[in-house]
Parts: sequence; C-alpha cells; structure tokens
Amino acid sequence: MSFAHDYLNRLTPFADQLPKVKALHLPPLEAAGSKNGEFCALELEDGSLGLAYVLLDDTLKKLIDASPGQSLAGMDAMELARQYVTAQGTLKTLGFAAANAITRHLFDRAGYVPPDSQDSIGGIDPQAGDRVGMIGYFCPLADRIVAAGATLTVVELKADLAGNRDGYVVTTDASALAQCNKVLSTSTILLNDTLEAILAACGSARRFAMIGPGAGCLPDDLFARGVTLMGGSWIEDSAAFVDALLSGEGWSKMARKSAITASDYPGWDALVARMRGA
Repeated sequence: MSFAHDYLNRLTPFADQLPKVKALHLPPLEAAGSKNGEFCALELEDGSLGLAYVLLDDTLKKLIDASPGQSLAGMDAMELARQYVTAQGTLKTLGFAAANAITRHLFDRAGYVPPDSQDSIGGIDPQAGDRVGMIGYFCPLADRIVAAGATLTVVELKADLAGNRDGYVVTTDASALAQCNKVLSTSTILLNDTLEAILAACGSARRFAMIGPGAGCLPDDLFARGVTLMGGSWIEDSAAFVDALLSGEGWSKMARKSAITASDYPGWDALVARMRGA
C-alpha cells in the first residue's frame, strides 16, 4: 500500500475525537516568489496547524481563486484528510495539510515534542568519499556538501535546471541516486507522487533525511520505508504564524526546526498508549 494510505490508517481510529476544521490560511499570491509564499496552513478548531506545499503547478492560484476557506470551516477533519489518499491537485494538498494538522493535534495530546534540528542538512554529515544524493535543488546546501569533499548528485523534476554545476550535476534521472550512500530530500515528494519511486531508487542509502516545513506527518511509515530522519517546522505561536503567513512575511521566528530520527522516536504505538493513559 502507499504511504498516504498507511498514514491515514494510523489517524483513522481517532476520527470521532478530533476538532473540526477551523480555517485554511493562504499566503498572498505575490509572495509565491519567495519562501514566505510556499506553504498553506490548515487550522483545526483547537489551533493545531498543518502545512502543505502550494507551489506545485498552480495550486496556490487555484486555491486563492476558489476561496475554499469558508466552505471548509466546520468540516470533519478526517473527511478532509482522506483527500490526501483519494484526490489529486488542490484537494490532495488540502488533504495532506489536514492530515498534518491532525498529527500535530495528536502529538500534543500525547505530550510528544520533537527534538530541535541540529543542522540544516538533515544530519547527513557529508564527508570526503561520500556519494550524496539531493532531491530538490537546495543550492546553498549543495555548495556546503561539495565543500565537505563529498560527490553530489541533484535530482530535480524541472528539466530547465538540469546540467553541470561547479562540482556537481543536476539531473532529472532518479536512477542516478542508486550509488548514493546518503540522501537529502525535500518533503515535497510526499505530495508530487514521486515518493515510492524515489525511495526505490535509493537502495544504497544508509541515511535518508527528508526535510521541509511540509514534513509534519507521522514518521512511522516513512521510517519503515527507509527514511532515517524527518525534519520539519514545529509551530510554537500559531496566531503569530498565521498573521505572518497571511501577510506574506517570514514566519521562521514562530516555528523552530525539528528533527525526528528513527532511533529516538518513541513510535506511534507508544504515543497512542500515552493518549489512552491520559
């Protein structure tokens, strides 16, 4: 089964215990050219927020034009989250954001707070002799990896970015990841239908770090598929975060970078037991 299916299966037993959807928050279209306009936030009635990337194709424009926020208010959160499994396009994006909001709600109920991230490159610790794969073109991080003496291969969906760079190559061919022993991936692969194929191409990777604000889902089924670290954004001031998002301003001060590893994560079963005990 797909990751999306497995993810929703873990959330479904709590369907009758969840707060309703409160609102969808979108950045202004003019912010789409910067990192401040890359994500929407789906808010539940208890203030839990779930993020999803909105710059795939014209998702942000479609959401702004459709103005779905009012119709979503009061909606069953799990009903919306199921769109991550069954839908495409904007509905899939909204479903993913809803699932991530539910995850944050349940993490809070279980008293689970992920640790701080220790660096910006997912703890892959590039060294001379490493063959590092990068999924999604993080230019400043690419320069750091090459400077450490590692060989770098960047896989991108955008064909116009393909070509040789100073010390590394950018390609659209995911098979180039086959020899990489460490991989750093954007969390956008959770939305663009490439997750399973990318993971299958990374059979030699002993470290696979998935990073980005959209990495707010339960990590269990990613760890089971070979991911070793999930680095997301843990929102600490929901109201201030929403205000900044809506105005197209930076929101990094309202959210800290977190990192959950397969070795330090207690596991979903343990968190469920905590919730039941509470």
